[in-house]
Amino acid sequence: MNLQFLSNTALFRGLQPEEIQSVLTCMHAQVKSFSREEILCRAGESVSSMGMILSGSVNIVVNYYWGGSSIFGHVGPGELFAESYAAIPGRELLVNVVADEPTEVLLLPFLRLTETCARSCPFHNRAIHNLLQIMAEKNLHFSVRMMHIASRSIRNRLLSYFSEQAVQNGSNRFTIPFSRQQLADYLGVDRSALSNELSKMQKDGLITYNKNQFTLTERMQEMF
Repeated sequence: MNLQFLSNTALFRGLQPEEIQSVLTCMHAQVKSFSREEILCRAGESVSSMGMILSGSVNIVVNYYWGGSSIFGHVGPGELFAESYAAIPGRELLVNVVADEPTEVLLLPFLRLTETCARSCPFHNRAIHNLLQIMAEKNLHFSVRMMHIASRSIRNRLLSYFSEQAVQNGSNRFTIPFSRQQLADYLGVDRSALSNELSKMQKDGLITYNKNQFTLTERMQEMF
């Protein structure tokens, strides 16, 4: 277990490696590996553990009753998934968690973290505080996605998403974590229509891009 890596994650922020090891032992944490496209958590099932990505990444995928699916989110190294479901015993998942590449996951039983040990270790309480902050930040993230897809226009959805990425990166140049299909799923649009709109935006001098690397031009910035 790379405790130095864990000390740099949001969940274990402010804890020393030996303190993290104590929390992991108390929680009976486990490490599991998954191959690309393997389902880690399946819709309709319940979970008691949240997962932290140690390496690789996963997509949060919504499957619709009438067919088709949409990517609701992407989770990378050091980030958590399924913590909200694990917090409510017996609550069935509405999404699939699918490995986007070979992925190693640290499984953390939720109640073993939130129900502190008899010693009420201060570093255990710190991890709980960090978890509450993570869950609050994720709620804000979901609200942001709702803003992205509020417009019926593909261009406006892209402009909203690109604006957020530029602000997060503090630069008009940034790399997004999605492929074209994944970005289309995330924004709730058709892939070919998305690709066509990206080409039009580049032709209009609003953006330049190469694969997942995007640059917002001065012309775009002058529009806002």
